[in-house]
Amino acid sequence: MKPALSFRQPHFPRSWQELPSGDLVLSELDDMLAPWWPKFFGYHLAKLGPLSAQLDSSGSTIRHQFSIAEPDYNCQISADIDDLPLQKHSVDVCVLSHVFEFSVDPHHIIREANRVLIPNGYMVITGYNPFSLAGLNKLIPFRRQRTPWNERFFSPMRVKDWLHLMGYEVQFDERGLHSCLAGEASANSFTLGWQRLASKVMPSLGSIYVIVAKKRQLPLTPIKPKWKLRAKLSPVNVSTMNSSHRQ
Repeated sequence: MKPALSFRQPHFPRSWQELPSGDLVLSELDDMLAPWWPKFFGYHLAKLGPLSAQLDSSGSTIRHQFSIAEPDYNCQISADIDDLPLQKHSVDVCVLSHVFEFSVDPHHIIREANRVLIPNGYMVITGYNPFSLAGLNKLIPFRRQRTPWNERFFSPMRVKDWLHLMGYEVQFDERGLHSCLAGEASANSFTLGWQRLASKVMPSLGSIYVIVAKKRQLPLTPIKPKWKLRAKLSPVNVSTMNSSHRQ
């Protein structure tokens, strides 16, 4: 397995419109996440990266929602998403939409998101599925040199392994868009029919994935010291010889 660390600086798109079929991907993500926004409660919802900022989270009851990205990315807070200017355990929901593909060190980003997330908070992660029609574009010479096919795709299974190691409970893991996403998709009857058929026959091969995980933190149980006590001496019953029985 290749390390997650990249040895070059990836190009992070400013908006979904810079990606092939970006509007289609954004619409699908909004549909998949729509049932989850009302389930999140708390005070602060953080969106990491410019793509996360464009997700429609208006269905959430969390009023304070803000986005963080590097300068010149038109977000509310200008900062590196791998060095968040937030206190530990200060965010109730953390959203990372298609962040790992365009990051130098995805491990550091997810650890930083875990740092600012409160216990029992939620982490929402989306990305490209390498085991899909979209992932096959990386094998085509004239496409694998273009964004996003020239970047790293991390499988949902690998992302869930990272989450499990940090003590998260995955509550939602689904795929969407059984399409190559190479060009502008048309909403004709054939395309819609193929989408419905593929989602039933090959549900795990969707081109994008959505993972919702809850941060679990077990309470610490203090261990009382066991004092070493001096062993008690117990008398031993020994049979005695009766002098009257001597021969």
